[in-house]
Amino acid sequence: MDSKKIRKSISDFFSWLALKICSLIIKITPGFLVYGVAKYLSLLIYALLGKKRNIALESLSIAFGQEKSKAEIEEIARDCFVYMGKGGIEILYFLDKPDLLRARVEIEGKEKLDAALAKGKGIILLSAHFGNFPLMLARLSQEGYKVSAIMRYMRNERIEKLFASSRRKFGVKTIYSQPRKVCVEDTIRSLRGNELIFVLLDQNFGTAGVFVDFFGRKAATATGPLILARRTGAQIMPCFIVRNKDDTHKIIVDEPFQIKEEQDYNKTIVSNIQRLTDIIELYIRKYPAQWGWIHRRWKSRPNLERGGV
Repeated sequence: MDSKKIRKSISDFFSWLALKICSLIIKITPGFLVYGVAKYLSLLIYALLGKKRNIALESLSIAFGQEKSKAEIEEIARDCFVYMGKGGIEILYFLDKPDLLRARVEIEGKEKLDAALAKGKGIILLSAHFGNFPLMLARLSQEGYKVSAIMRYMRNERIEKLFASSRRKFGVKTIYSQPRKVCVEDTIRSLRGNELIFVLLDQNFGTAGVFVDFFGRKAATATGPLILARRTGAQIMPCFIVRNKDDTHKIIVDEPFQIKEEQDYNKTIVSNIQRLTDIIELYIRKYPAQWGWIHRRWKSRPNLERGGV
């Protein structure tokens, strides 16, 4: 094993150990202190993790550089870290407190889910790394819905197993995005079982996706949800969870997304993925600190920007 792999293995181990220790601390922390601990721990992480902080500031500058001051951007970045910290601690804290989860997370638009499921073709629940989305899945599962989430396998295997275990305890099934063939087969099977399939459409998708506008700049975006919907007849429904000022949450189920057919297949895919991306951007603009700005959303560039033809 070379030195780089050794360093990664050590780093992965200590990341997992820190998460386990944090989990134990949260379990014995009185409820009235949980959010205070999360806030100050998150601000400490914001101060110490310069690389992640700089990614967040860079991403925010791309999105809001022409609209917000440097001070406003820095405030959003700090709040983003605080909300992510609170989100992680909430998952650990609510794991064995189903009554508290039910009390602190309300669902707006449940009747829309029920109406779509009545058609028997499943729902593609389209969302983003926005708010405490794992808590949203847990709450929907608690409500009696069959929920599966398409996820990338984390690089840290120990942490991935820990999070996968948490999803199972919440009643949420994981469908891994790779291998792609297995992912597609499992997703279609779940849709035919009239399940909710949770899909995140806000990550950089490299050359395999299509480039659409996101905050005025081209971003590589996956097309899978749209292709699956057209293939299976499943309804696409945008769904987001918003954190309130008192740290309760509201799940917002939007109206079913109506696919607009264009003159040819490619135009249909691009135009509808643009419309879905616009919905995500709308929520982020309304609640900017609740999106995960530490992701390099615009990392991949179209061929012409890279000097291609």
